[in-house]
Amino acid sequence: MELSVSSSVPPPLRFPAGEAMAPKGKVYRGSVKDFPDFNASQDADALYNAMKGFGSDKDAILDLITSRSNKQRVEICQAYKSQYGKDLIADLKYELTGKFERLIVSLMRPPPYSDAKEIKDAIAGIGTDEKCLIEILASRTNQEIHDLVAAYKDAYERDLEADIVGDTSGHFKKMLVVLLQGAREEDDVVSEDLVEQDAKDLLEAGELKWGTDEAQFIYILGRRSKQHLRMVFDEYLKISGKPIERSIRGELSGDFEKLMLAVVKCVRSTAEYFAERLYKAMKGLGTRDNTLIRIMVSRSEIDMLDIREVFRTKYEKSLHNMIKEDTSGEYKKALLKLCGGDDEGESTHSVSPQLRGTVQPAGSFNDDGDAQVLRKAMKGLGTDEGAIIEVLTQRSNAQRQQILKAYKAHYGRDLLADLKSELSGSLAKLILGLMLTPAQYDAKQLRKAVEGAGTDESTLIEIMATRNNQEIAAINEAYQQAYHKSLEDDLSSDTSGHFKRILVSLALGNRDEGPENLTQAHEDAKVVAETLKLADVASNDSSESLETRFLSILCTRSYPHLRRVFQEFIKMTNHDVEHAIRKQMSGDVRDAFVAIVRSVKNKPAFFADKLYKSMKGAGTDEKTLTRIMISRSEIDLLNIRGEFIDLFDKSLYHMIE
Repeated sequence: MELSVSSSVPPPLRFPAGEAMAPKGKVYRGSVKDFPDFNASQDADALYNAMKGFGSDKDAILDLITSRSNKQRVEICQAYKSQYGKDLIADLKYELTGKFERLIVSLMRPPPYSDAKEIKDAIAGIGTDEKCLIEILASRTNQEIHDLVAAYKDAYERDLEADIVGDTSGHFKKMLVVLLQGAREEDDVVSEDLVEQDAKDLLEAGELKWGTDEAQFIYILGRRSKQHLRMVFDEYLKISGKPIERSIRGELSGDFEKLMLAVVKCVRSTAEYFAERLYKAMKGLGTRDNTLIRIMVSRSEIDMLDIREVFRTKYEKSLHNMIKEDTSGEYKKALLKLCGGDDEGESTHSVSPQLRGTVQPAGSFNDDGDAQVLRKAMKGLGTDEGAIIEVLTQRSNAQRQQILKAYKAHYGRDLLADLKSELSGSLAKLILGLMLTPAQYDAKQLRKAVEGAGTDESTLIEIMATRNNQEIAAINEAYQQAYHKSLEDDLSSDTSGHFKRILVSLALGNRDEGPENLTQAHEDAKVVAETLKLADVASNDSSESLETRFLSILCTRSYPHLRRVFQEFIKMTNHDVEHAIRKQMSGDVRDAFVAIVRSVKNKPAFFADKLYKSMKGAGTDEKTLTRIMISRSEIDLLNIRGEFIDLFDKSLYHMIE
């Protein structure tokens, strides 16, 4: 039985209506909206004329259909039937072919019927498309599931649950049946006790059990609200030391494992789940067109703008550009219309994640009270290190500076000197570092890196490559005040060659701060590409050397502009700038340029990698660990924690522990 769209569609189904799809109080995030001054009768005439006679006007068809909301397309179908006594979907199927036909016909079906058709195709015939079942059932809301079940019954006169039970097996089948009930809790009020219990139950059902209690995983992941589950995942990480995804991979297997991972991903971020699905559908040889069509159609009036944003951030290229490179013809044009725009043509500020520190100013702050607690902790025999840690790690740097003054005013003593005499070892370095202003702390680390025998190039690179203009200016001032000489002079006297030129350039703090310039970025990318070619040819012309050409771009252009340069470079050469630098350069110059590139691309990921390397293997590089934890605690340590889990499949918290 062919799916049709007519007035016979049952009343219980709720079809989207452009911006009306946005939940109350939320901004609409779809890419397709209601067409203004819509006239179903006129659109039906336009489509009839586009298909009349020999051949068809495919551009007219795709322009009209992709610029109407689904609700409007349903009205066009009804008007077409009334005016011409013909079925619009049947005519479109007759006139169009291939992937373009599949895409356009999918757009004409209401979302529940489109999902029903996808599932019917997934379980029909020999074999089952488990990936399709997983994608749809793991990502839909309760209401969308209920509408899907009703649409399936209406279109095929069959029970969806019975068909899925007959075509799947084991725990995979059980979880699909649970999801098909559309009974996930939707209460935003979360019980902390239940969160702790669920996290404990999941741990005991998997990691702490001989074998696995799959039923517990199914019950909790299939029924609890998304808000509740996000807190459960955080609690699970806290008590087990590993993200829930890692445990699922270790405890479950096959399609059941893939389904549960999809559920977790959708709980965390549905937009990120679909961005990843779209990327995998197009990367490498060949395109998974069924997946591409299904997602572009189903999310165009829900969260396509969010998917685009995640895609651009995660894969460093726009969804629009990847579709453009991977598809062709009218099929490509229609997909790009559904995409709704090219994020590479927009400022990269629009997709930069919000940076968040872990240390916030304490509420009800009392500098004099804190000074008294610290004095009491250090008075008499022994030192109450716990009290010192509790106070100073729970105050912002600005509040610590107030405590220093209050301590001096109250006791006539230097708090830093007292802390230094009472504490020792790594704890002393950490606490004393926290008491300095960020600029004073960085200045001190740089001074240590250049004084005495040998130079700590790694510290110089880490600080100079990652600080912004304002931070660099403050460091220069703090350095001059503390050591009565300029930072630039010390860097110049302690380093040499191109490495010195890089550090001195960064120490000037003269990086552009404006948005990207597409024309200039293209030219900069050409310079980089040309320079890489010249690197393979012996040359004694130092002004044309690889390091000089890179320095003028990497040390002076703004971060948004450099991100655009890196994208243009990939388009021109099919190579990544970081990999090219690693291949063509060596030593400190290579390390400095790589640090700049990685900081531009994703600064929290750069620091996450540094932290991981400071702790992995035998021994700990406590200097690096201390330096990063102090310097990033009020800037982006929460972001660093997120990148740490993504990169290394374990939490920063538990690796430190």
